[in-house]
Amino acid sequence: MYWKFRAYGFLKNLRFFDPFFVLFLREAELSFLAIGSLYAIREICANLFEIPTGLIADAFGRRRAMVASFASYLVSFILFGLFSNYAAFVPAMILFALGDALRSGTHKAMILEHLRQHSLEDRRVAYYGKTRAASQFGSALAALIGAGVVFWAGSYRVVFLASMMPYVLALFLMLSYPKGLDGHVEQITRSRAAILARLRDTCRVSFAALRRPDLWRGLLSGGVFDAVFRATKDYLQPILQAQALSLPLLLSLQDERRVAIFAGAIFFAIHLGTSFASANAGNVRDRAPSLSKAINGVYLAGAGLLAAAGATAWGGWAAGAIVAYLLLYAAQNVRRPMVIGYVSEQIDARLMATGLSIKTQLRTLLVAILAPIVGLLADRFGVGPAILISGGLALAAYPIARIRG
Repeated sequence: MYWKFRAYGFLKNLRFFDPFFVLFLREAELSFLAIGSLYAIREICANLFEIPTGLIADAFGRRRAMVASFASYLVSFILFGLFSNYAAFVPAMILFALGDALRSGTHKAMILEHLRQHSLEDRRVAYYGKTRAASQFGSALAALIGAGVVFWAGSYRVVFLASMMPYVLALFLMLSYPKGLDGHVEQITRSRAAILARLRDTCRVSFAALRRPDLWRGLLSGGVFDAVFRATKDYLQPILQAQALSLPLLLSLQDERRVAIFAGAIFFAIHLGTSFASANAGNVRDRAPSLSKAINGVYLAGAGLLAAAGATAWGGWAAGAIVAYLLLYAAQNVRRPMVIGYVSEQIDARLMATGLSIKTQLRTLLVAILAPIVGLLADRFGVGPAILISGGLALAAYPIARIRG
């Protein structure tokens, strides 16, 4: 299963459009505020879907939830690839959110279930970190392939249709997972009473677990940091675009092709770094005095790097902003396996998808609030000040995101 988990991470991160998503939306003549509103729609819908899909996955089978997730993604890619207006992007974002909600906590719960079945719970951080490293290597390769597709087509649109191939393969990979990873799924009838009874039981045990303050600390810590990162990470793309077009290189090429080459190379380097960071999350955790101190330390480092990226971009030093973002991506990928390991220590194994879905719901709620604000700030003051203010907000939120003990 280790190699299947790594294959899943590799395939689901072959999103060839990721390094160019904001540039694609700008090409469609959307303002940063409109882009922020699309992000907010995605996050609000993911928020609405998150807990119900986590409960359904825990109650009726995680493999079914994963298959439905990839089917939803595929329809979303078709809409993005065929249309170029805000009205079409809204349902595409909603379907993307549904895919995220069905997938986000569910696959992590399957990994943790596999470790529980084989009595490997003490290796949660290292195991999840190494499987996540395969995801980041997929992102690195996707940056190069996406750049090649944009260079060949001269447009950002085709990358959405190209992304369908790995997602079809991922859907079939989910079908090959053993039934044992579905978790504690009871054999129930199709009657309404039996279905409602199963959901009520899952909800009852979930609410009991969520009364624990140590669990909430982990959920808040992961949700706040992830939210600030997700709301700002794609603003690296306009920084890369401006830098690529300012360099006296490849002047004979179309602007989109010049940007594709430069952005593809930078994102390839970033995701190679994040792959290495994820693979070594276990080592970082082992060298820290405690898991909580490691999580808190990386939080502060990441918030500082985000503020530094905004300050350098505002000051016109794009290279400094790019380096700060590279380190920020690495910090995010060191921290995430540690947060997953912490949360998994605080919750019952059969409710893992529900608990991790609640963490994701906190994140999506915060992103839904932050994304339009960051977009409005970028339209009004520029990308650099918007990123700098976001880093300041992350630092200000540390007292409530800090894990104690």
